[in-house]
Amino acid sequence: MFQSVIRTSRFRHAASRHHAAFGRTFSRAFGSRSVYAPMLCALALLTVARSTATAQDRPVGVTIDGGYAPGTRLGVMVLPINGAAGDSLKLIMERDLDFSDRFQHVPSIAPPAPNQPINYALVSSAGAAVLVQSELLPSGWLRVIVHDVGAKKLLQQNDFPLPTTANTDNWRMGVHRISDEIERWVTGQKGIAATRITFSRDERVWVVDSDGANPRPVTPRGLGPTWHPSGRYIVYYAFDEDRIRLYVTDVITGAQRSLTNEKGANDVTPSVSPDGRSVVFSRSVEATAGSTDLFVMPFDGGRPTRVSVSRGSINLAPSWSPDSRRVTFSSDRSGRNEIYIADADGTNVSLLTADAYGERNVRADPVWSPDGRFIAMSSEVGGTQQILIYGLSDRSLRQVTSDGRNQAPAWAPDGRHLVFSSTRGGSEQLWVTDIETGRMRQVTRGSRARFGDWSPRLVSTP
Repeated sequence: MFQSVIRTSRFRHAASRHHAAFGRTFSRAFGSRSVYAPMLCALALLTVARSTATAQDRPVGVTIDGGYAPGTRLGVMVLPINGAAGDSLKLIMERDLDFSDRFQHVPSIAPPAPNQPINYALVSSAGAAVLVQSELLPSGWLRVIVHDVGAKKLLQQNDFPLPTTANTDNWRMGVHRISDEIERWVTGQKGIAATRITFSRDERVWVVDSDGANPRPVTPRGLGPTWHPSGRYIVYYAFDEDRIRLYVTDVITGAQRSLTNEKGANDVTPSVSPDGRSVVFSRSVEATAGSTDLFVMPFDGGRPTRVSVSRGSINLAPSWSPDSRRVTFSSDRSGRNEIYIADADGTNVSLLTADAYGERNVRADPVWSPDGRFIAMSSEVGGTQQILIYGLSDRSLRQVTSDGRNQAPAWAPDGRHLVFSSTRGGSEQLWVTDIETGRMRQVTRGSRARFGDWSPRLVSTP
């Protein structure tokens, strides 16, 4: 079925999130690794409706004494929490705030006795600028009080609903949501703890919480998963006998439907538009097996429309702009692999990156940041793939990884964190970097994990 579709001698596409669906044709780009095998699966992931919490009259965000400076980390202390689930609550909140890269964990002191005031001087001497005080109420809700230590005052307070059974997936997501609200109170920016990452492992699609907890397979086969902006659906592709088709899974019900089904067509690298209406992907057909073109179709189904004219070139890994009006993609149309931008209908194509004559840096995997400021990509640097960020305003190109082989970046909803696959720890796993501080952390462990995509913010109900 689909043999020698891509001319890898001309197009060493070393890092596309999904191009490896072409199997052995990309083996040169990825060394001895078999990058993708038939895999696709149906997602059983809880994404639930927004919970209601009581609003407060106090002002929200950036009210810590002295302010919050981007790129810095405020010392935060989370006091012990009463109740059987108190230790788990405290641990999750501490980890969430730490992983936001806006806070630095400060070990807790003993909490004050009931009805006793906070000893701000003691907390400050421990190195904390923010103090989080919580109480499990008889109703099962969690009361959270955040203190501005420097100003010696209460910053914000709210009561949050939680599911009755502790340490379940939905309960943990509820705690993540609380952590994200704490971050918003202090910095004015909502956190990304209440998110998940989907990725490929063992020829199946998996999901993992953003803090690396609860990795689990969610489909029986498939690869190349990408989130719908609603957080309810995942689009991916699967190998059938005579074609590669796109599929959609409803992450609440587990229902699946075929998105494309053209005989002789091989459809890969899907990306859902931020408005949720359209899917752009790459297609190769038997009649023109030496090239691939970009196609766009309605997310709800319909006939795909071709939006690129390959003329023998390979166009892959499209990614939408935040306004759903443009796409960025990789192409070897110039004779070497570069990153391009075009309008969603395929017009007004422009070259984003350009190497000096004779250089062949194999730039791939372009993905637009949610705030529209950057395009992240992989690029060959010193003989291996690294993650670079292109600044659209100043046309700057900045390298954000250096160890191991790094590829397939995907943005978090906050526009400052990237998940990518890396061999820096030995085996290929998912890692996250903060583009402001450069901090790295490993997300997955175990057998090889790659080609991650970050969900939108997810919320939970009691």
